[in-house]
Amino acid sequence: MKYHLGASVLALAIAAPALAQTATPATATDPQTTPAEAPGATQNAPGDVIVTANPFGADTPTIVAKVNRRGILDTGGASIADALAGVPGISSTGFAPGASRPIIRGQDAARVRVLEDGSSSADVSDIGPDHGIPIDPLSAQSIEVVRGAATLRYGSQAIGGVVNILNNRVPTELPTEPLTGEISGAFDSVSNTGEGTVMMDGRAGNIAAHADGFYRDAGDYDTPLGTQANSFFRGHGENVGATVFFGADKDSRVGAAIEQYDAQYGIPSDTTYIDMRQTKVLARSSFALGQGLLRSLNIDGTYADYTHDEDDPDGTVLTTFRNKEVDGRAELLFGPISAVQNSAIGVEIQHREFQAIGEDATYLFPSTTDTQAGYLFTDTPIGRAFHLQVSGRVEHVHVVGTPASDVPTTRDFTPLSGSVGALYDLGKAVKLGLTFSSTGRAPLITELFARGGHDGPDTFETGDPNLRIERANSLEATLRVNTDRFRFEGSLYSSWFNNYVYGQLTGRTCDDDGNCTADDSGELRELFYRQQGAWFRGAEAEAHLALYKTATSSFELRALADYTRATLDDGSNVPRIPPYRAGGGANYQSDKIDAGVLFIHAGRQDQYGLFDTPTPGYNQLTAQASVRPFKAYQGISLSVIGQNLTNDVQRNAAALNKDDVVLPGRNIRVVLRVATF
Repeated sequence: MKYHLGASVLALAIAAPALAQTATPATATDPQTTPAEAPGATQNAPGDVIVTANPFGADTPTIVAKVNRRGILDTGGASIADALAGVPGISSTGFAPGASRPIIRGQDAARVRVLEDGSSSADVSDIGPDHGIPIDPLSAQSIEVVRGAATLRYGSQAIGGVVNILNNRVPTELPTEPLTGEISGAFDSVSNTGEGTVMMDGRAGNIAAHADGFYRDAGDYDTPLGTQANSFFRGHGENVGATVFFGADKDSRVGAAIEQYDAQYGIPSDTTYIDMRQTKVLARSSFALGQGLLRSLNIDGTYADYTHDEDDPDGTVLTTFRNKEVDGRAELLFGPISAVQNSAIGVEIQHREFQAIGEDATYLFPSTTDTQAGYLFTDTPIGRAFHLQVSGRVEHVHVVGTPASDVPTTRDFTPLSGSVGALYDLGKAVKLGLTFSSTGRAPLITELFARGGHDGPDTFETGDPNLRIERANSLEATLRVNTDRFRFEGSLYSSWFNNYVYGQLTGRTCDDDGNCTADDSGELRELFYRQQGAWFRGAEAEAHLALYKTATSSFELRALADYTRATLDDGSNVPRIPPYRAGGGANYQSDKIDAGVLFIHAGRQDQYGLFDTPTPGYNQLTAQASVRPFKAYQGISLSVIGQNLTNDVQRNAAALNKDDVVLPGRNIRVVLRVATF
């Protein structure tokens, strides 16, 4: 794999002159001149367009985080959670390099909806922590994290929030240039990783086209305690899409794309590896309806065929997981209706078929899930300083499966959800937000029907087919300050759960046949899905102070922190909650050179669930330097990033396999990027 960096650099060297010749020179107002992000930077820059939170483009009472393309490339990692590592309030399940879902404020798979351009990721990552999301961050142009009223547009499985990966695979705007593109290559020392990406956007008359591809080859990574066995990742993906624009102002469109994702990655706490494939078809359309009461109709849909094998080291297939999913949504946007300035009404349908074949097939028998939902979202300014957002959603979920009783079971749920948020502008510099929401969630198929051993996480799980609708009543207050030299974003939140569903370890171990004992003689830990009340509360904040600032350069200090505390009604702790984090650093940005350093301390997690263990704290020191040698072509850059520079021993408190898995040690990452945008 040591040749991958050379190959990537050679390809870039060949392509750079051609791309540079087609690039438009940057000007003082060109987005190309925006300085690159410093280590872990996530603060939204002025003028950032946030598309997930509000279909009308207005500010939201809750804070939306956005990581741009440069931040994604510099951070590295094979999972979406890796790209979000520097966002306050967000951590990861951290089970494997290829299987690490985002955790938002202590909420994980069942309560965080992962989307691709607003549509379902259509995978089985919610069925086990060893199952990855078939979307590589290398294919993303940006990633948005949304909480609050707008999440109800995307489903009740978004109690914690929505993570939307934006990649423009079905173009939604007609490009101004006939051809633009990006080629990047990178190398990581900690796992001898070579990776490369290509993205192209073009226009021919009223047709916009997009194509992209990525390749990543990472070996077993090094830790301060030695090489972490079976931690490799190899993957590649390809996509092509196009959109036809029509209408008087080209404000209507119909488009589609097809994408392929293939990956193999090891499970560090086991000897098995996962061989994953997904083929997905996406369709996105929008029809302009005029400037009267009806403004536009948006219709999106996806079909995905997902398969992964869990293999022995010799390639023997132990178990195959299959998931076929259809997801369709339509949203009608309205103009002013009496006092309501903007509103949207939408419907969504989903059909999901899951099955497992082979050794672990007894873990979860075939199941079918059908969901129909309707939602309402309104956005209304009241006066010059007050902004009100209201949303509601009703769903019907029909689930068919077979629990441990071997009796085929059908469950129907009708969760109702609502949210009210207010944003008060105290002036140009200060905004206050307050949001209340009550969200109902139907249990997942694993929570209802799990019935056996799962070798990936080494658990023997038993679901409860009698689980009830889970409800979260949440309150969140936000503060935003944005002056010429100082920026601050902070949130305080509290969520009270009725019928909170969680996986509880019993302290016993089992064999594959379900014979369990009170000692540790079994290979699998016994886990039951249970339900009781819970209380989540916490805070997160990020601040930037510019000590020096001119039209072309700046030097600023940065600080961030987050904290989540979660307890059950019986007085015990909710299992696998991330610890607090706090840190700070400094960033220098100019039109040619950027540099930064960030230090974060993750605290010791000694408030752990029953039959779990404490997790030591650790320090994370990151530094980066980037150079853009050509003033007229800011899209050409070379970056060097150092991660875990103190080579601290790091374990993820939220990972089921944390006692067996150490996170990567010191890493030097080199990224070369040539882009025309």
